[in-house]
Amino acid sequence: MDTWMRFMSNDGGVVFGRVEGGYLHEYESLEQPVPTGAVLSTRALTPLAPCAPGKVVALWNNFHALAAKLDKPVPSHPLFLLKPASSVIGAGEPIRRPAGYAGKIVYEGELGIVIGRRCRNASIEEAAQAIFGYTLVNDVTAADLLNENPHFPQWCRAKGFDTFCCIGPAIVSGFAWQKAHLTTTLDGVERQNYPLADMVFSPAEQVSLISQDLTLEPGDMIACGTSVGVGSIKDGATVTVAIEGIGRLSNTLSAAGAVTAGAAAAAEASAV
Repeated sequence: MDTWMRFMSNDGGVVFGRVEGGYLHEYESLEQPVPTGAVLSTRALTPLAPCAPGKVVALWNNFHALAAKLDKPVPSHPLFLLKPASSVIGAGEPIRRPAGYAGKIVYEGELGIVIGRRCRNASIEEAAQAIFGYTLVNDVTAADLLNENPHFPQWCRAKGFDTFCCIGPAIVSGFAWQKAHLTTTLDGVERQNYPLADMVFSPAEQVSLISQDLTLEPGDMIACGTSVGVGSIKDGATVTVAIEGIGRLSNTLSAAGAVTAGAAAAAEASAV
């Protein structure tokens, strides 16, 4: 397995590469994983979200256990929504409560699939080859907005606010997801612990089927959906999503308007 990360350098540039022993072995990009020959100490770099997706495809009802709990039929095709690129933040960055919204904010710990090559109408085999690696996701939702309008469920609005897609801390290629478990803790208390093997659609199946509907580009991400144990976050609480072999993704919910200078700089760099 290889671990890949993005960082902001001291001059404000963004570097990407394979991390080993506290050093970043720089590569051209995720789309062009060609080594530049540069080796940088990670101690001199600021971590960013490990990729800058043009879009995030977020699945719903993709775990048998949650489908059974909600008494929902297992879908025959992935059910998904899109989260905007502007919603993406990395590990350690604050989740910001939307201005004027005092309602429930919900966490969902998920596995993320990072696309490594352009993918359209892909077979299962082609889809598997298009997966660059895997990361961790906290798919955040302003739950009270979802059904605020009885005539139109607002999935994209409720899940699309800035900072509502936490990903990281790294992308791991060659990860054997089949035997892994995902855990989510809220202020250190375990809230989710489920096997990834319970997915309705495997990662390759997700990529293949979704590519029938829309083109997946390098750096795009699929959030594989969550299982039982979803809950709400209070202001100041920290959510940590973890999978052994990938790492730990921690983010804290801040009150509306509480933006740190570091978070603003990281958000600006992630758009590069």
